[in-house]
Amino acid sequence: MITIKEIKDSFLHLVFPHVCDGCGSDIINEESCLCFRCLAALPETNFHLHSGNPVEKIFWGRIPLVSATAQYYFTKESLMQHLMHLLKYKGNKELGFQLGRLMGIALKETNRFNTIEALIPLPLFPSKEKKRGYNQATVLCEGIAEIFPLPVLKNVVTRPQHTETQTKKGRIDRWKNIEGKFELMNPALIKNKHVLLVDDVVTTGATLEACGQELLSSDNTRLSIATLCIASR
Repeated sequence: MITIKEIKDSFLHLVFPHVCDGCGSDIINEESCLCFRCLAALPETNFHLHSGNPVEKIFWGRIPLVSATAQYYFTKESLMQHLMHLLKYKGNKELGFQLGRLMGIALKETNRFNTIEALIPLPLFPSKEKKRGYNQATVLCEGIAEIFPLPVLKNVVTRPQHTETQTKKGRIDRWKNIEGKFELMNPALIKNKHVLLVDDVVTTGATLEACGQELLSSDNTRLSIATLCIASR
């Protein structure tokens, strides 16, 4: 016999369909943005488990890091590109929170990040954040903090100057475009702390390096980096 709850749930699903952000399937947990098939298809790197991983190698000789990782591989015309587009350009914050929680789960699987004391989202230029409605790195941090209960420090470092998009630039041009474009506002908040700088994607590392150098100008600050994705260069 069909229950009243089942009828109500079916009606609500008809009026407000809850479908997978990855594939559009309606076979999905109510509390998830992704179905089990898409969750299983996410291209995990497992870099969080290994020192000397490809993300850490990006920064060798450039900036001193305790640890670094990226959760997933990013390739063009892939599930991950689709999800990143939803997060950055379609206002899908709930997806960002879930991806952040997945990052937090991974970070807790290893002791390489267990001394971190605060999460810092890579800042956006204010006009870009206003247009987008949020900073996707902050959303990821808030998701991480649900699993890895740490403060999210949004006002430690700012990005007061506008920069051109980094998308089509090479490593040298990316560095020239971003160098000096971050400003440390509250160094006392991270003094003597191990902080995790979080962003959505790492390619050449120029933006994260520039922001990281500004953070490290605070006394006795130690730095780690975590991104949602790593893109091929």
